[in-house]
Amino acid sequence: MKIYEKAPAKINLLLDVLRKREDGFHEVEMVMTMVDLADRLTMEEMPRDSIMISSQAGYIPLDEKNLAFQAAQLIKERYDVRKGVYIHLDKKIPVAAGLAGGSSDAAATLRGLNRLWGLGISTEELCTLGAELGSDVPFCVTGGTALATGRGEKLERIANPPQCWVVLAKPPINVSTADVYGRLRAAELKEHPSTAGMLDAIERGSFADICDRLGNVLENVTLGMYPEVMQVKESMERLGADGVLMSGSGPTVFGLVSKEAKVSRIYNGLRGFCKEVYVVRMLT
Repeated sequence: MKIYEKAPAKINLLLDVLRKREDGFHEVEMVMTMVDLADRLTMEEMPRDSIMISSQAGYIPLDEKNLAFQAAQLIKERYDVRKGVYIHLDKKIPVAAGLAGGSSDAAATLRGLNRLWGLGISTEELCTLGAELGSDVPFCVTGGTALATGRGEKLERIANPPQCWVVLAKPPINVSTADVYGRLRAAELKEHPSTAGMLDAIERGSFADICDRLGNVLENVTLGMYPEVMQVKESMERLGADGVLMSGSGPTVFGLVSKEAKVSRIYNGLRGFCKEVYVVRMLT
């Protein structure tokens, strides 16, 4: 039997860091939603008790460094599963891009193996498992749109934002989330995006207000490290995107666009200097 799972990318409509915690993590408030750019995973049982991962992408690890591998290892150990699994990962989400590609792969692996092996693990338990793998994994387990607090693992489901086009552009650099957070001085932040304002805009379904309230306190850190990200952001704004923000720790920048007529102009303008540009929709 083969199990198929889709692993969509996420974007942060809002990312605020409140403080650095004693455990070394940061206390955050994030509003996240998913877009229709996705990896696809195929899982099937193997006769020998081992984990094997393959992918058409030549630039990702296929061993213990891969979050999908770690997810399979965790579920096998925690539920004493003495069976092997072969996972094929059809990779479409850019790596180290601020789009939670690895986290979404891990979440899809947890969901898929739960089905493949008939383990009967609840969604809440899968989220708890996911939190051991990474702060974004619990959100990727459930999908939708959510307010994430704590270090990102505490989730409150909220209404989906109104449907729109999303243009994603990733400059040809990889960004380490740990490096960006390491350079952030949370205690010195003078301005914070309004989480309450964003939640209110989403609740009212106001696309214009959502665009006005986009905010990410990591953006200035990454922009200072990589001027290419600023070039993408300024180009997207100049080309007419309604709201523009860097997702996560970057370097991917997304533009929210309400009118399809604008999309081609933005896409073509960005493709002139940025190879990885995607036009997708929100998964609402």
